[in-house]
This record gives sequence, structure tokens and C-alpha cells, in this order.
Amino acid sequence: MSKSVRNKQRQKTARLFRRVIRESLAPREKLTVSEWAEKYRVLDEGSSISGHWSNSVTPYLNEIMDAMNDPYIREIYFCKASQIGGTEALLNMLLYIADKDPAPTMIVYPSDDLAKDISTDRIKPAIRLIPQLKGKFLENSSKELKLNFKGMKIYLRGSNSPGKLASKPIKYLFFDEIDKMGGASKKEASPYNLAKERLKTYRSQSKLFACSTPTIRINYIWNLHENADEVRHYFVPCPHCGEMIELSWKQVKFQEDPEKKMSAYERAQTAVYVCPECGCLITDGQKPEMLRKGEWRAVKKRGVGKPKTVGFWINSLYSIFVTWADAAEEFIKSAGNPEELQNFVNSWLAEPWEDRSVSADAQMVLERQTELPEFRIPEWAMLLTGGVDIQETSVYWSIRAWGKNMTSQGIAHGQVAHLSQIERIMNTYYEKGNGDKMIVDLCLIDSGNDTDLVYNFCVGKGDWAMPCKGASNNMLSTFKISTINKAGSKANGMPLVMVDGGKYKEMIYARLRREKMGEGSGAYMTYQGTDEEYAQQLTAEQQVIERRNGGIKMVWVPKTAHADNHYLDTEVYSAAAADILGVRSLGLEELEHENRKPEPETKEEAWIWDNELEDWQ
Repeated sequence: MSKSVRNKQRQKTARLFRRVIRESLAPREKLTVSEWAEKYRVLDEGSSISGHWSNSVTPYLNEIMDAMNDPYIREIYFCKASQIGGTEALLNMLLYIADKDPAPTMIVYPSDDLAKDISTDRIKPAIRLIPQLKGKFLENSSKELKLNFKGMKIYLRGSNSPGKLASKPIKYLFFDEIDKMGGASKKEASPYNLAKERLKTYRSQSKLFACSTPTIRINYIWNLHENADEVRHYFVPCPHCGEMIELSWKQVKFQEDPEKKMSAYERAQTAVYVCPECGCLITDGQKPEMLRKGEWRAVKKRGVGKPKTVGFWINSLYSIFVTWADAAEEFIKSAGNPEELQNFVNSWLAEPWEDRSVSADAQMVLERQTELPEFRIPEWAMLLTGGVDIQETSVYWSIRAWGKNMTSQGIAHGQVAHLSQIERIMNTYYEKGNGDKMIVDLCLIDSGNDTDLVYNFCVGKGDWAMPCKGASNNMLSTFKISTINKAGSKANGMPLVMVDGGKYKEMIYARLRREKMGEGSGAYMTYQGTDEEYAQQLTAEQQVIERRNGGIKMVWVPKTAHADNHYLDTEVYSAAAADILGVRSLGLEELEHENRKPEPETKEEAWIWDNELEDWQ
């Protein structure tokens, strides 16, 4: 080796040595995530505002991002409207970690395909625009779902690949759009719990961040943020009175249009925001300054001391890209369409969806009590049916009386230890006030949980009992009578009723909402002294819209996690039993005769007839 070559190598080594010493002795730059983002983050042309990141555009994100720097906070949940900046906040945290605190990190998306798209279209371009990260990013050895840096790896995973979620120990865990992930299966825990297990290696040093627009109350983000040690909302000062207020949809006012002469756009242009404290109008132009002076305040707190888990909530009214008119127009367009209205509630208001038109509550059930006591049949009753729901530890049952126009009243319900006790209950005579007696005409028994037990029980009891099962998919009819095909079983060839539970729940909730009670009203009533447990179970579910395989589907889900709905199931089976017995045709001959109205002699007489019939319907 020549002398000149050796000298060049010595000089190169010396420069490297001096650089290492200089970097080692230099004071470490102490920045929070929001400070780091404003100093180093660059947004590409695909962003709504390109160029250097500015915290003044979305000041409400600062405290959320800086929660990553708080040594006490371990879990951060961001329940938000869409397009409010949640993904950008996540990226700022991720890039900060890669630069300032490199450690194994995982990001979980609803699917592998989405993870690949985000990796290619968002994360890698963001890294290339930051000089501090560009040198640390080992792009050549990185893949779509694994990004390699000096000192760390970032794993991108889809929640639809549970095996990959449980394979790597990590210090940092991120979830983006967590409400679009699937839930737990019978074989595995939920994607959230599977991924969270990976944090155990780092224990007290780990951090978790999850953000999403909410869907329903029992799904991930609403449940997580509402049950956090501290729940925070963003308050801003009114430019007129100075009071700190939350931006709330109910304060957006716009012109009524009962005659429907205005377009949605025209009505929306009249939208204003009214301060709830002073009544003054707040313009869109005043919003940026209000946001800069805003602050997060705790609206719920559990325990004492500093919180370990924190939930942040914010709606689209806080976005500088959304005007009062934008929000009003979206609401006006969505009114009357459940799917679009659900999107408005979820994506604009950041609230969980509940369709009140097909919903009911326990108080409504208790308000439908008649004057008759338990076990007493109303005089107008023409049928008695029963429903039975089998659980592992007990059996729930209910009996309901039916009359014309599907008017019905529950006369009894309860819980017993064994299915064998049901025979006595369903074969007991129940009385009307005039002494007439009735017995249950047909009882449907759920065979989904313990099929053989129910099948064997129903053998020889076809005069009053039939096994049933809930249909896994929507049916064209409310019920379908099939045949048990089980070779070697005594029940082979016996009828089996397939029930579309969703259709019957819609019917039950719709009739519960009828305030007019009594014979022929079509109301869904219960006896005097009905207990609250029954009322809670009867109204334990709600109907929501889910998007599956590119389409939409209305499904029934519990309003709260682990809510019992056994009495609702018994009433579904009881209604199906009534349908099998022809409850919809009860009193039709009498009704046809009543509807033959005489020729009116005057206009006033005609008005009376028309209004009587309208009220009856």
C-alpha cells in the first residue's frame, strides 16, 4: 500500500473519530414531538397544505402528540372526526421515535393492503423529505411491511393477519382507524389484545397510541377513550365574551324550510354558530384564532394523581378546513337516509351511532305496562305463544298474548334452571278477567346452544313445542319451516323453524314506540309490575350499518359490551310462533266489515270517517 493511500485512510479515520466525538459531546436536542414536527417535518404536495409542518394549523394536535413525551402516560386514545389530522399526528410521533428514540415499533391497520398503501404513499415519502431521517433509513433493505432504520425496525401489520400481530416484541404500538378492525374470533383474541401483548417485553417503557373515527358505542375507540383514566375535550374562547366553550353541533343554527323550497346548499349558507354563553354569532374567520388560544380540559377523571391512560375527543367543527355551512349541508343531505346520517354522526360529529328510529329503551318498556297483573290474559287475546332461550347455566322464557292487528301483551316471563321445567310452564292454564282460560298454543325453543338437548326435548311435543334457530343471513321471509336432517336421531324429520331475528326485532321496537295502547292498537305491551331487568334485556340491542365486502348491511348489536339480551330472544321466538299460527290474519273479517263505511251525507261526515280511519292506522 502506498504512502499516499495510507495517509488518506488515516485522514478519513481521523475525520470519523472527530465527528463521533463531536456528536457524543454535543448537548442532546430536547424537543417534544410537536416541537420536533414543526422543526423537521415537511409535508409533500399531496397534503392540503404543503411545506413545513406548522402547529398553528391544527393546534389541538400538540398536546396529543406531546403525550408521547409524558413519562406517566402509557396509552393515548384519540376519538376524532375524519380529516381532523389523526393520521398526521401518528406520523409525527412515528418519525420522532425514529429520530430521537429508536426502538422496535408496530403500526396496525385494518388490513394488510391498507398497511402497504400507507407504507408506500405516506410513510416512505415523509421519511425522504426529512434529512435527519433520510440518513438513518435503510431503504434498500426495507420492505413494504418492514421499514429498517439504524437502531430500530417499524413493522406494519393488518389486523386481518393475527399470526403476524403476535410475533414481535415492541416498545411502541400504534393503531390507525382501529374501529375498522375486526373483533375477536372464537379461536383468537381480538387484534387489539394480540398486538398489545407485544408490549410486555418493555413493560414500563412502552407507549400505545390508537386513533379512529367512532362507529358504535361498544367498538374499540369509543370504549377505550371513554374508559381512560382521564377524558379530555378541547375548549376555545368565545371571541365576544371570552368564555371557554366546546364547539358543539347543537349550536350550529340554519334556516328552516318546511315547504322544501330551498336546496341543501342554499339552506346551509344561512348557517351560523351561536355562542351558548352570550348568544353572539361566531364566524368561520374567527375560528383559527380561537383554536390557537384553545386548551384541552379534563371532563372525566378516574382515580387520583397523574393519569396512565388518556382519551382525547374532537369533532369536525374544530377543523379550519370545515365551515359551519359545510357541516350544515352535510347534515341536511343526510337527513332521512340512515346510512348517510350514520356517516355524519360518526365522521363529522365523532359520536357513536344509534338509530333511534329502530331503537327503544328500558323506560319505554316500563311505560307500556297495562293495568293487568302478571299471569292475567287481556279480554281481547286470541292466541298465546311462548319463546325459550337456552343458556349454559339457565333457561329464559316468556309468554305473550296476541290479538287483532298484532296487538300483544306479555303476561309472564322468567328464568329456570332446566329445560324440563318449561313443559309445566307452557302447559299451565292462564285466565282472563271473565274466567275464560287459555293455554300456550305454540312455543319455539332455541336450539342453537344445545342442539341435541332441545331436539330430544321437542320429540313427541309437536302439539305445543318446536325447535328453532336464528338465520345466519337475512331471509326473504320472517321465518321458514325446515326439516331436521339428523340420521339416527329421534328428531330426524321433525320440523325446525328458521327465524330472521333482525326482522322481528325491528317489529318489536317499532310497536314498542306506539303510544296508543289497548285492543286493536297494534301496540307491544307488558303486564303491571314488569321488572327492570326484563325491560333492560328487551332493549339491549340496536341496529347499525356495517360495510361488508363492498356493500352495506343492517345488523343488530348490543348497545353496551356484555349486555344480556335473553328476554329479547325469547320475545323474538314468541313473535315467530305467533306468525306461524297466523296472527297477522286475526280479526281480518271483522276489520273488512268495519271498513265498509256508508256513503257520507255531508262533507263533515266524510271528514269524520277519514280521520277515524287515519287515527286507527
